[in-house]
Amino acid sequence: MNRPNSQLGIDIVELGMGLGLSAVGFCDAEPLEETREVLESRRDQGLNAEMAFTYRNPTRSTDPRATLPSAQSIVVGALRYDTEAPEAPVGGPHARVARYATSDHYDDLRRALGGIRDLLKSLGHKAVVLADDNALVDRAVAVKAGIGWYGKSANVLLPGMGSWFVLGSVVTNAELGFTAELVDDGCGTCTQCIDHCPTGAIVAPGVVDAGRCLSWRLQAPGDFPIEFRRALGNRIYGCDDCQEYCPPSRRADRRGIGAPDPRGGDDLGGSGSWVDVAWMLDASDEELLTKLGRWYVPQRDPRYLRRNALVVYGNTAHSQDAEAIELVLGPYLDCDDEMLRRHATWAALNLGHNEMLLDNRRVDDAVVADEMALFRAHPGINDDANKMVEAPGDE
Repeated sequence: MNRPNSQLGIDIVELGMGLGLSAVGFCDAEPLEETREVLESRRDQGLNAEMAFTYRNPTRSTDPRATLPSAQSIVVGALRYDTEAPEAPVGGPHARVARYATSDHYDDLRRALGGIRDLLKSLGHKAVVLADDNALVDRAVAVKAGIGWYGKSANVLLPGMGSWFVLGSVVTNAELGFTAELVDDGCGTCTQCIDHCPTGAIVAPGVVDAGRCLSWRLQAPGDFPIEFRRALGNRIYGCDDCQEYCPPSRRADRRGIGAPDPRGGDDLGGSGSWVDVAWMLDASDEELLTKLGRWYVPQRDPRYLRRNALVVYGNTAHSQDAEAIELVLGPYLDCDDEMLRRHATWAALNLGHNEMLLDNRRVDDAVVADEMALFRAHPGINDDANKMVEAPGDE
């Protein structure tokens, strides 16, 4: 990790750690030319799929001075989040929420970085906080600041602590001297993340095809691709598989690094880690956005939350009786929204309840007929590898 060689830098580290950060590093504010070239190349190859974020304007997202023209230094902070994965609640189908999204960890991160910003401003410097922001590629500056290394999953891993972190920065015009101590690659020959990605989204070490990544597919507009629906399993927001199979992250997990969130997660119709799927499919727009609105939802349209919930329901409701399934899926099979009718049709087919589609008003529906044809053509990819994955045990 790049170490400060000034009293101000030392004070910043002490302040950041005191405010809850797990690591603090420093780097200069020069443009990240190599990162810009990588973003442009992957965008040209279509690896970003529909994702914009830092791909939208690579020149801007790799130049800290686009945010603060007088920038000289960047303070990078990493905040460890709770990695405990509670078991699914008893009862009807529940959908799993990725660990980083069980609570608003970025809010805690911004609060800690805000304390550093305020210190710098009190000394007459300019400073801007960037966290979960398309103005800066946070992983690139984290590696440059010596906080960690790029894993083959494209996540940044911190020595001894794995990848269970959210990252953010303070861009400032203060000249913060430091001694460079970059982190060596700690992955070696390991390919666990690549081997266990449910959809084969890690197409090369450190290269993710967003079009295949379940985390992005859950946030993307349009239909959820039929070839990835079984692979989705019980995931409703995010996917932790590449981290759960990562040896450094698993070792840190077993050591209990990262205290449980005292807030206990949000009320999501279950715990912060699980959502009641039937509740999601019965809730009003207002209820969905009130409880789940801090998630990234395309166009802030709750239809996409229901789209995802229909796929999860189709993967997880096998233990429900036909009457209960009809009660949940029936309104969607008969609704005016073609996207939701398609996904409800798939859910009924995947649950083996073809009879629900034989009602006169449904059998003549071209949307239902087309979805049935697609289902027959795309039963799923690599079913053995695409089970609802639980956290792997120790090896």
